[in-house]
Amino acid sequence: MIADSKSIVVFSGAGISSESGIPTYRGASGVWSKYDPNIYANITMFLRDSSYYWQYFRDERYPIIKKARPNQAHYTVVLLEKQGKISRVITQNIDGLHQMAGSSNVVELHGTTRKIRCMVCDNEYSMDDIFKKLEHELPPKCECGGHLKPATVLFGEPLPQDALSAAKVVCSTCDLLLVLGSSLVVYPAAQLPVLAKKNNARLVIINVDPTPLDSCADLVFHEGVSKVLSQVIK
Repeated sequence: MIADSKSIVVFSGAGISSESGIPTYRGASGVWSKYDPNIYANITMFLRDSSYYWQYFRDERYPIIKKARPNQAHYTVVLLEKQGKISRVITQNIDGLHQMAGSSNVVELHGTTRKIRCMVCDNEYSMDDIFKKLEHELPPKCECGGHLKPATVLFGEPLPQDALSAAKVVCSTCDLLLVLGSSLVVYPAAQLPVLAKKNNARLVIINVDPTPLDSCADLVFHEGVSKVLSQVIK
């Protein structure tokens, strides 16, 4: 399928990042099993009191993201891009590992945790800057005194329209969509593979667990992303 395709789009989820040591959100050992998403990932709660979020960021999230490095799956995507096969990467992940690996055309549907912005003046900080602030300031404040928020989409917030629009365009024009490590249960992102199929693209899903869209895929692997892609390259 890859050899025959001229425009491949990758749609990646938490399953590809888990192979780099970043926990998934769902499941028995996922992040949400320890931290209630209605509190720790909810915009209403964040605006009410963000100190609990920043404590979680300081103690757990930052150390994991800082340590994480791209894995074989990320580098295989880069290789296929350099060969002219992959035209765009759409990711639900907020860790920036695709870019770290060398992917140049990445659409981040849910934003990135590597950037933090002031909600008043829109000044931007790196996650390293904020981690230093958190040593003596909780919650952290901008130089202007405004509240800071990670450049991620929290529950209760819409997806960035420019990212979603770009994703819809490439999914409606690609001839092969590779789903890498997504459970395909988070909407509206999970509608993108359906859009690709409606526009006659072939759909391949690589995910350890079954997804709601397995039945409409052309090919399904219930295995790790790196394991499958390494065999594809060979």
